[in-house]
Amino acid sequence: MKINKSYAANNDRGGMAGQQCAGERAIPNKQEVASEIYNTAHLTGSFLLRSGQVSGEYFDKYLFEAEPALLAKIATLMKNNIPPQTEVLAGLEMGGIPIVTALSLQTGINAAFVRKEAKKYGTCKMAEGAEVRGKRACIIEDVVTTGGAVFDAVRELRKLGAIVDTVLCVIQRNDNATDIMKEQGLALVPVFTMGELQKAAERS
Repeated sequence: MKINKSYAANNDRGGMAGQQCAGERAIPNKQEVASEIYNTAHLTGSFLLRSGQVSGEYFDKYLFEAEPALLAKIATLMKNNIPPQTEVLAGLEMGGIPIVTALSLQTGINAAFVRKEAKKYGTCKMAEGAEVRGKRACIIEDVVTTGGAVFDAVRELRKLGAIVDTVLCVIQRNDNATDIMKEQGLALVPVFTMGELQKAAERS
């Protein structure tokens, strides 16, 4: 099994963080997790979309993020995609926050929480939590379609001095997203595509 070097190093340090990460979770069946995600988040009814159109179905990603057991399974599948030498996991507001928290708990790698815009009071930070300056950061997102929010976050993190070249997501919704990311010098590594989720749900 491929082990992220930073993850292994955190375990070797000992202490509470190492103890929390030391218990390896059994790797869940990917197809079963895909089916569970789709069945949890796919809704039918009447839904007003951002475009103004009305749809008879809707995929509510926050529903699978709110299920602790399912979220843990997703993090277990996702953690071995973390590039070696990653020093910070940078979760994007708002869907990436529960994902990055689950990953941080399982790996012991520090987490940063990246806002859509810096708050205008207190510390006025764009990235909360772990320090990103001079750190090799890996972007964590729930769903990637065209990457607009990711590009905004990467641009701000690079301004802060972070080294960013990889984006991990739970679901890649648009097949073209890989090439779109590549144009910006980013490697996109999804756990699932939306097509895989749909096929797994049909098989189940």
